Amino acid sequence: MGEPMVSGVTTVAAGWAVFAAVLLGLLALFAAALDGVATARAERSVAAGGGGRPGGGRRGLAVPLLEAARLLRQCRRVPVASDVLLWRVGVAGLPVLALLMVAVVPLGRWTLFDLPVGVVWFNAMDVAVWAAVWLAGWGPNSAHSLVGGYRFLAYGLAYELPLMFALVAPAVAAKSLRVGDIAAAQDGLWFAVWMPVAFLIYCMGALAFSVWGPFSPALGADVAGGVSAELSGADRLLLLAGRYALLAAGAAFAVPLFLGGGAGPLLPAWAWSLLKTVVLLAVLVLLRRRLPAVRPDRFMEVGWLILLPAALLQDLVIALVAIGRQ
Repeated sequence: MGEPMVSGVTTVAAGWAVFAAVLLGLLALFAAALDGVATARAERSVAAGGGGRPGGGRRGLAVPLLEAARLLRQCRRVPVASDVLLWRVGVAGLPVLALLMVAVVPLGRWTLFDLPVGVVWFNAMDVAVWAAVWLAGWGPNSAHSLVGGYRFLAYGLAYELPLMFALVAPAVAAKSLRVGDIAAAQDGLWFAVWMPVAFLIYCMGALAFSVWGPFSPALGADVAGGVSAELSGADRLLLLAGRYALLAAGAAFAVPLFLGGGAGPLLPAWAWSLLKTVVLLAVLVLLRRRLPAVRPDRFMEVGWLILLPAALLQDLVIALVAIGRQ
């Protein structure tokens, strides 16, 4: 898979957190623009198939900027008897949690926090997304929002344990919970190649905690938008931005965990890390219209009866290989 990355990463000054936030924002903007283009193409296909004029979505790339401008001009709507503080904490918590996720992700050989338990940190932030989404659904004192929040919790009960055991597999193989050590351990062979089940379950988990694709019924039209039913103005913009940011954070964390980190020929390590992140992020964005929505109760059956045993079996295989290498 190219030249191996040198073991170890360098912790940069805390001021570089601003650069990390900007980079995460640019990745989220890229995801939003790509989603806009995909939406425009889908609208043109529908219009052409129905014999209408393909007028929708001509400015797909500009969709996120136009939508952001529209929402910033829109007044916030506050329902009666809503808990505004907790509601807005939940909504604003999504982009904040995405930034905390990428705080332990090395960009090549540099990282904000080189924690010895970086994998556990990421998993903790993922679990905190549960609270943020549920607060966003509970806070407005609306039945539709609350149903959306509970739908997300149902998905969480199904995906979290398989995701946790998928995160364990690279750590067992590298014999470390430090993200930099896991990236450096992929010498000549990405973990995604010899632990594909863990990689696929991880990607599924990234879609789930981003409320994306098959897991979007938490924002479903059948419940008037679910969690987003009562959101307007800047609050709605934060929710949309948070979803794209979480998707970008999930793609970024997969790079050192499964895709060799910054290892690669010709280009510097930071460029490979960024390139792999962009490619995986594009795949995750485009999966939105390729995979059908899954009912929470059906996904619970899949999660507990298929994904969890598969993740445990993958961990067992990895553990046996790790013991055999000693």
